[in-house]
Amino acid sequence: MALKKVKYNLPATEIDMGGFPVKQAFPTNSVSNLDPFLLLHHARVKPIYDRLAKHQGIGPHPHRGFSPVTFVIEGGVHHRDSLGHNQKSKAGDVQWMHAGAGIIHSERPTQEVIDKKQVQEIVQLWINSPAVVKMNIPSYQYLDSDRIPTQISEDEKSVLRIITGKYQGLLGPAKSQSKTLIIWNIGIKGSSVKFKVEEGESTSIYLIKGEISIKEYGNIDPESLVHFEKSNTEIEITSDSNYQLLLLSGKPINEKIVQHGPFVMNTQTEILEAMRDYQMGKMGILIEE
Repeated sequence: MALKKVKYNLPATEIDMGGFPVKQAFPTNSVSNLDPFLLLHHARVKPIYDRLAKHQGIGPHPHRGFSPVTFVIEGGVHHRDSLGHNQKSKAGDVQWMHAGAGIIHSERPTQEVIDKKQVQEIVQLWINSPAVVKMNIPSYQYLDSDRIPTQISEDEKSVLRIITGKYQGLLGPAKSQSKTLIIWNIGIKGSSVKFKVEEGESTSIYLIKGEISIKEYGNIDPESLVHFEKSNTEIEITSDSNYQLLLLSGKPINEKIVQHGPFVMNTQTEILEAMRDYQMGKMGILIEE
């Protein structure tokens, strides 16, 4: 068995997203991206329970050139966008949006989260798109937790939920713009899991909560991202507690990346065009109900 070696161990650190606190695992000062993955944010917030949900969370904002993907850990997310999608999700669901040529969306807590005084917890991952599809028509996919293919580990102590890509005969429902495998793994204390990915891919594990140990490396703190060398294919973990993690693996796109806020393109000229198109209303209009 050829185990993959750890290259980076990146603890998520808190940043301010326009008044909304999130923890960012990457990019960092030394790691700009993990091609094809651009960014990972983890937010756990207590909403204001005497304020309407539609006045909380993240208001309307644009994107172009990549896919922001939201994993709902606790609570719920109300997604609205300029294409007319109006979707409420719950814990265990995934919202996958390809921004394409441009879209405006908002991400609020659901009113149910407010009414039931729940905590809001999400992980959001940005996945780059190859140049040939960056200007495609935007799309939105809602993955109901009940319809995500699952596999039970050999020791029957954890569940592997296949979000996108093919894994051991199961095909994840999310349509990715590039070759990507994402597994949401949930396990109990004493679990032992072996993952197998393709050699040469960009592979990471983000530990959402709990404690795990990676064979031939050691213990990983919660809210940390471990990125592996591209050689070899297998990863083995054991757990010292109940845990949740995301396995992220993708074929590098290997194209120049130019990013300005919510726009991710290949040249500075394309960034300027994105800013112009947004200002001219070419990405649509979102009026929240």
